Amino acid sequence: MATWKRFESEEPEFASKVRARFEAAETHVLATLRKDGSPRVSGSEVAFLGPDLSFGSMPDAVKARDLRRDGRCAIHAHPSADGDAKVTGVATEVTDPEEKRRYTTGSEPPGDFHAFRLDLAEVVLTGVEGDELVIRLWRPGRPLETVRRK
Repeated sequence: MATWKRFESEEPEFASKVRARFEAAETHVLATLRKDGSPRVSGSEVAFLGPDLSFGSMPDAVKARDLRRDGRCAIHAHPSADGDAKVTGVATEVTDPEEKRRYTTGSEPPGDFHAFRLDLAEVVLTGVEGDELVIRLWRPGRPLETVRRK
């Protein structure tokens, strides 16, 4: 697992492209695991604060309960013609009040909220180049992989 900062240091150009995809839209799709192991998808916003990709939720939201039970998740950036970005990993809730303040973006609704940071397991950017589908994949400590399909 890795922080966003580590990803940026290992693959700065690729990280910049993926970040641009996430920053191009306000909301994205978060996939979590229900108690029975089936997927749950929810809307979510992300932020790049300090060394982390972070996101939050309203108090006691089902996605927060899912993540507290099992932090494995995926976030799919809002799709566009500029590429399809996805990150997977394990979300860790930020509970220390001082640390949680550092994960506040200012766009949270009034009252309390859940704050999570994502430990990255992999980052994928898929796009079309000419007549090829191009899939780029990064995993911590491994070189960037590129797969091309016609």
